[in-house]
Amino acid sequence: MMSDRRASWLKGVLDLLVLASLTAGENYGYEIVKDLAESGLGQIKGGTLYPVLNRLEEAGLVAAEFRVTERGPGRRYYQLTDLGRQTLAEQGGLWLSFDESVRAALVRGGVEAPRPATSREQEPERKDEREREGELR
Repeated sequence: MMSDRRASWLKGVLDLLVLASLTAGENYGYEIVKDLAESGLGQIKGGTLYPVLNRLEEAGLVAAEFRVTERGPGRRYYQLTDLGRQTLAEQGGLWLSFDESVRAALVRGGVEAPRPATSREQEPERKDEREREGELR
């Protein structure tokens, strides 16, 4: 049930998160997924991400360009448009205000959330996994 609830929350803010991911510069789908995962949002599947990117492109919030690569399949790169930056600033500010209100209400109700682990804190665990995989090969 918790994963269903988390998925529902993520769906409500994923457009903004994708726009925020693109503020560092243009990127393609797989790298956007990695960026969001490193932010602690878990693994977002392509079947979830690409409809979001298409919707953002249709709305004029991102521009996309297909590029042929020397190795492997071509990639579609996405970048923020001026309208995308403006929308991120406006809607992102509204989301942060909403988040503050939700946090305040939960704290008043006695809720204490654990601090989420950052990707750096998770790195030793990943290193251990890589070492075990190397031992098995």
